[in-house]
Amino acid sequence: MVAKTKNTPPQGATLIDRFLQEQQQLTAVDRFSSWHEQEDTPAQAKHYKALLPAEPPKEGQQYAFDVDLDACSGCKSCVTACHNQNGLDDGEAWRDVGVLVGGSTALPVIQHVTSACHHCIEPACLEGCPVLAYDKDPVTGIVKHLDDQCIGCQYCVFKCPYDVPKYNKQLGIVRKCDMCSDRLAADEAPACVAACPNEAIRITVVDQAQVVEDCETNTFLPGAPDPDYTLPTTNYHTDRVMPRNLLPADRHSTVTNEPHLPLVAMLVLTQLSVGVFLIDWLAVNVLRLSGDALSRPSHVIVAFVLGMTALAASTLHLGRPLYAFRAIVGLRTSWLSREILAFGVFAGLVSVYAASRAWLQGSAAFVEGLSAAVVIAGVVGVFCSVMIYHDTRRPFWRFGPTAVKFTLTALVLGLATVLVAHLIDSMVYGDAGMSSALRDWGRFLCLSLAGCSVAKLVVEFGILVHLKDRKLTAQRRSAGLLVGPLSRVTLVRVAVGLFGGVVLPLLLAADAVNDVSHGAMRFAAPAVVAIFCLTLLGELLERYSFFAAVVAPRMPGGHA
Repeated sequence: MVAKTKNTPPQGATLIDRFLQEQQQLTAVDRFSSWHEQEDTPAQAKHYKALLPAEPPKEGQQYAFDVDLDACSGCKSCVTACHNQNGLDDGEAWRDVGVLVGGSTALPVIQHVTSACHHCIEPACLEGCPVLAYDKDPVTGIVKHLDDQCIGCQYCVFKCPYDVPKYNKQLGIVRKCDMCSDRLAADEAPACVAACPNEAIRITVVDQAQVVEDCETNTFLPGAPDPDYTLPTTNYHTDRVMPRNLLPADRHSTVTNEPHLPLVAMLVLTQLSVGVFLIDWLAVNVLRLSGDALSRPSHVIVAFVLGMTALAASTLHLGRPLYAFRAIVGLRTSWLSREILAFGVFAGLVSVYAASRAWLQGSAAFVEGLSAAVVIAGVVGVFCSVMIYHDTRRPFWRFGPTAVKFTLTALVLGLATVLVAHLIDSMVYGDAGMSSALRDWGRFLCLSLAGCSVAKLVVEFGILVHLKDRKLTAQRRSAGLLVGPLSRVTLVRVAVGLFGGVVLPLLLAADAVNDVSHGAMRFAAPAVVAIFCLTLLGELLERYSFFAAVVAPRMPGGHA
């Protein structure tokens, strides 16, 4: 492609004059060769010196990518150069080339878009990192990732709306573009800039105040996430008038997201544990329910074991679990650090509480106060879990529905676990233990479980109303994933949720009205086990869909 020049033939020039003028225009390769032949040219000037700013950033300024959309042909030379320069693994890319499509059948428009890290003024990756593995250089404005500090939690992947940080499974850390800062320090252009044959990418100096002002008017790029979240500094410009319907080519993609199975287990089991202690506290202090079963520690021990299992499972999500102890250094800005601290306190209090109930036989006042502290710590931990996902600004994870889902998971599994604990009591103390439990407050547990299960299913699948949206919103795409690629998961989740969370509890509640006989116990015991297993399976499937059906914002991609 011929490089653009400001030298144009005068009006009235003949066709021969125009051809002669075009022959005098040098391509990028020709100019590079010409510079290379000049012996008095400084060494670094050979490497696209013209594509670098004349002066470094001043106060209130920073480096930024400048992309000429008219010059980008989608050749991906920039992607290859970045890959080679940084020694990236197969399938790993710090720079991508996407496509915007629009126009009309008479005049279709296809626009290629090259993108990398935008080195935002307020980078979300830096704000959310629990180990402070990101740093924004105060002089250049470049956002760097500190590989040695990273633990591989991938929260920055959730936080970045442009899909910039890339997780490397082999290294167990996240990595990203740093604008080839070592090359810039040597007055040499970044690899992507130097490799582009059409000079579509440059490095410029931008005023941060101007970037903020431009982001307020949403003049970033068609099809890109809203820029007012992180204030990206990349400047995309064109001399052409783009059609209003210019949209990403992969907009209709129906690919599910990474399910993050360790996080699925961690969230469900921590909420189960919190739910058990919440049910226990409400039963004693609010509902004033009593009975021999309430004084037994079975449900406390079950909740303690499952809660510790959840915390252990959470480390499986880390690429470098041995460095998990660093995860609370980001308390000032990271909700992940706050969640880790809250559940750490919760685990410590639960340990003391379980010991007091099971072995130490602490005083009633001490146990009651400790129970309240456990509940408070657990509720704070669940709130932090909600905020972790709400803070990513993904519509499927917004605060209201996520808070209700997590709360109802705690209640559903808490009620089911308490029922199982009473079954354990019946095995230890004889059928009288289970009979007493069902007679005293088993019916309340079963009816509450059925009500919470119905509410949970209604909240979960309320998103399906967005299937009727006229626009292809993120919510409509998530709903489409639930009834499309995830339809089998959805059907199984509804089936086990209704049978284990509604039908069996109602049948058990009907038996609890009458005196529980030895014959009734034959039904009650397997019913309670089935209730626990099915509700747990249902919540795990829901949390699987919670991750798999979310639509992550990103820069325009290629054809689906």
